[in-house]
Amino acid sequence: MSSKGPRMTLPTQLVLRVLMTDPSRELYGLQICTEAGLPSGTIHPILARLERVGWLSSRWETVDAREEGRPRRRYYRVDPSAIGLIQAAVSRAEVSARSLDRLRPHLSGGAS
Repeated sequence: MSSKGPRMTLPTQLVLRVLMTDPSRELYGLQICTEAGLPSGTIHPILARLERVGWLSSRWETVDAREEGRPRRRYYRVDPSAIGLIQAAVSRAEVSARSLDRLRPHLSGGAS
């Protein structure tokens, strides 16, 4: 597991916030899209990166897609050993964003 982790872009932070609302809960891609307010083309590469660094695990559901009338779902869950790393990374990203707002308020819509 990587302690450095992925780049903490805003979409990455949104995906992690959704997954961290209940780290023991499994969510499939469309649920994450909906809750994060992001398109699937954005979240699936993020989920793959988070899984590669060991912050998430995933599994395919075991259903017959034809019988269900929909594609199989891939479920994602936070790796319990990564919770502290995720919390620290999200916290660092928030501090960086607040610092940027103070240094360059015009970039965040503040007064110039």
